[in-house]
Amino acid sequence: MSYVIRSVRADEWPAAKELRLAALRDPVAHLAFLETYEEAAARPDAFWQERTAGAAEGADRAQQIIAEGPDGRWVATLTVLVEEPGTVDWAGFPVERKQGHVVGVFVRPEERGSGLTEVLFDAALEWSWGRGLERVRLIVHEENGRAQRFYRRVGFVPSGVTVPLGDAGELELELEFVLERE
Repeated sequence: MSYVIRSVRADEWPAAKELRLAALRDPVAHLAFLETYEEAAARPDAFWQERTAGAAEGADRAQQIIAEGPDGRWVATLTVLVEEPGTVDWAGFPVERKQGHVVGVFVRPEERGSGLTEVLFDAALEWSWGRGLERVRLIVHEENGRAQRFYRRVGFVPSGVTVPLGDAGELELELEFVLERE
């Protein structure tokens, strides 16, 4: 593989915006993301600048990791949000441990099946464990079988929590920190 896996930089908001809009055009976007293409496309540049800066290299509360192809084009992304114990998450559930929440996973269709997603997740987990997170979680739509199979293949297991969302449910999958990973 000739990808560069790295954290975004704050000034790269135009590329972050372009990749997010591409993700929201994907045929399964309605199962994978909580916003529509139209909602995201209508946001002002200031939104994208703030969003990218908040998850850029060196940020403590979130980290957006991207895969850059040999031509410099961004081909994949995910973001890890840090959740602190004693707070509540976006769905109103209490956070009991210091944990990461993986969101915004997207790989351009032409790059799928290349092993890139595994490398992206390895980088996200390395970042998470390096910040002392006790577990990393994500939610996946109960009808998104392809994503569920991938997440289970890289070690995520059902936590037993289902997040009600719209007319369906989102399954929470988790991966616990294990000391042997150090």
